[in-house]
Amino acid sequence: MTGQPKKLVVLGAGTGGTLAANRIRKRFAESEVTIDVVDRDNRHIYQPGLLFIPFGLADPDEIVRPRDRQLRRGINYHLSGIESVDIDRQRVLLDNGSTLAYDVLLVATGAVLQPEETEGLAGPGRLDDVFTFYDLEGATALAERLESFDSGRLVINVVDMPIKCPVAPIEFAFLADWYFTENGVREDVTITYVTPLDGAFTKPTSSATLSSLLDEKNIELVTEFNTGEVDGVGRKLIGYDEREIPFDLAVVIPLHGGAPYVHNSPGLGDELGFVPTDKATLQSLVKPNIFVLGDAADLPASKAGSVAHFEGEVLVANIESFLAGEPLEATFDGHANCFIETGFSKALLIDFNYETEPLPGHYPGPLGLPLLKESKLNHLGKLMFQWFYWHGLLPGRDIPGIGAAMPTAGKDTGELVSAGTNREGTQ
Repeated sequence: MTGQPKKLVVLGAGTGGTLAANRIRKRFAESEVTIDVVDRDNRHIYQPGLLFIPFGLADPDEIVRPRDRQLRRGINYHLSGIESVDIDRQRVLLDNGSTLAYDVLLVATGAVLQPEETEGLAGPGRLDDVFTFYDLEGATALAERLESFDSGRLVINVVDMPIKCPVAPIEFAFLADWYFTENGVREDVTITYVTPLDGAFTKPTSSATLSSLLDEKNIELVTEFNTGEVDGVGRKLIGYDEREIPFDLAVVIPLHGGAPYVHNSPGLGDELGFVPTDKATLQSLVKPNIFVLGDAADLPASKAGSVAHFEGEVLVANIESFLAGEPLEATFDGHANCFIETGFSKALLIDFNYETEPLPGHYPGPLGLPLLKESKLNHLGKLMFQWFYWHGLLPGRDIPGIGAAMPTAGKDTGELVSAGTNREGTQ
């Protein structure tokens, strides 16, 4: 690469934007590529930790670190919101009035909670009897509310898909069962899990496993419920089909959409604010010099941190190819894996991709962690992941034996099932 350095602008300093910027900084000298990263605040939240805060298993201070401290030297950090992107003139207008020109743009601003899109969800009852644990404020307030909740009807409701970390709401139900059991009040608390899906989860194989666990733990499952209103005063969910589900305490996962600036940027996103993206190369379908990573994309894949991790390897290689004028590799297969806390120091692990359902066996190989099976080892794996997140994933380090593609070694491929279409990632 000769001449003036190319300008890479990364929108978003969450999981995807941070690990990608760090990987690219490792690949290129500053004389070859300049890197500017933009985000509206300087708080990087370890989002899997939000699940544990309501149950006293994590402290807010443990899961928040400065965004700029997670970036390698030689990366410029801009603390500002984003007003818009001009995809034709190749520049980003920031809320502070400054402009960043780019040769390559990486969109990694994730998915944004939109409680205002559901009638009543942002109104009376919020943070009294209606909560979410998908942001730090809600998770912290919910911790206080659970301390005094010793009887009544707890309802966990997913308004609609797609959402970040699709397994987290069902994990919350499992941990609630554990929490109330530990506090000796489980018999006085009714737990109901309410979903717009036709099962507990989007993938049939894991959905059957999770449905069985819900039944074992005496957690009621209500499917195909499309929430039209959350009545915080009357304490009930009201479906578009006029069904009603009463609650004493509701934990609601709001609608998700793309970042607001996407709607201010003609041609950049779809009607939900997500960016149309090639599912195998991670190059946008909008402009060839725009790439997308993580939850900001409209990919039919889980909006989960593991996906951003696996995408990162493919994305960085393709940005490198793009800058060199070489063909891109269509190698991302939608690989995702998720630890699913089931309470009582146990967890499940699932591993899948665009085409393949979660399979039994072990990950990442025959001697690895058990798949589709509760175990204390998986629980320890989830707890250990926080250390790996800060010290391995975000710095952009390669992990020996774990690549971007979904492995088949160690799995019972005789039970291979096509994943098909699901509501988890389709926009």
